[in-house]
Formats: sequence, structure tokens, C-alpha cells
Amino acid sequence: MERKIRNSAKALIIKDGKVLTIKINDGNEEWHIMPGGGQETEELLPNAVCREVAEEMGIRVEAKELVFVIEGLHGERFHRVDLVFLCEYLGEIENATLQGDTNQVGFEWLDIATLNHSQLYPSKLRRQIMNLYEGKPYKVYLGNEEAGDPEVTD
Repeated sequence: MERKIRNSAKALIIKDGKVLTIKINDGNEEWHIMPGGGQETEELLPNAVCREVAEEMGIRVEAKELVFVIEGLHGERFHRVDLVFLCEYLGEIENATLQGDTNQVGFEWLDIATLNHSQLYPSKLRRQIMNLYEGKPYKVYLGNEEAGDPEVTD
């Protein structure tokens, strides 16, 4: 069977020196991921990221610019392409009905100053988010990251 490619629009939401993440617990350990999810047919990526954040977190955001691209070539039934948009936090959606990810146990604002040592995945995003926030040069295309790769903590 041929594997399909799946575009996933992700949100980088920064507020007060912190980044908003989804906390995941698989029963053995906890880690964090960027909010967002799959792009639907005939849906533009900025619209997909806004919809996904509203569904998963019950907040409104405005997608600003595409800042990172990272791939997940193996480990899932599809080849994942994550397109990470810098988003402006606009506020909570009253009475939102949340549709959380599998094993999602909450949300957490992670401190950007120590992000390189956090449990944010893909780990290749950590330093690049720090660089973006600090106004330093950063890489846009981060390549492939999959389970078993060494964590990026520099």
C-alpha cells in the first residue's frame, strides 16, 4: 500500500515569553506538542491552523506567517509535513466544545528561555523557536524527525 502525504498546520502561539503547547500523556510519560492538525481538502493552511486550535484548545488565533517546516517520514501510517505558523493569540472561545488529540491531558505555557530542555516535540523546533523569539537567525526547514532520533537540546 502506498503511503499518503498529510499536511499538518501547527500553531506557534507566543505570549509573555512563553509558548502554548498541548500536554500529552501516553500512560508512561508526558510530553508537549504544538497545537494544530490536518489540513482538509480545499482548506487553506492558515484557515486550517485557526480551525484546529479552536477545536483542540478553545481559543481564537490569527495565523501570521509560516515560520517552520518539519517532516515525519516514518512512525505513522502517512508521511507527515508539519507547517508551523506564528499565530497571534486573540482570546478564548466561550462555550467551546473541545476535540482533543489522543492522550491529550491539558495545555501548558512553556518558558521559551528554557525551551531547549523541555519535552517539546519535534525537538528540532526547540532551539529554532528560541532563536526566532530572541530575534536571532533561525532555520525554516528542519528536515525529518522521527522516534529514535537523538533529541536536540543545544
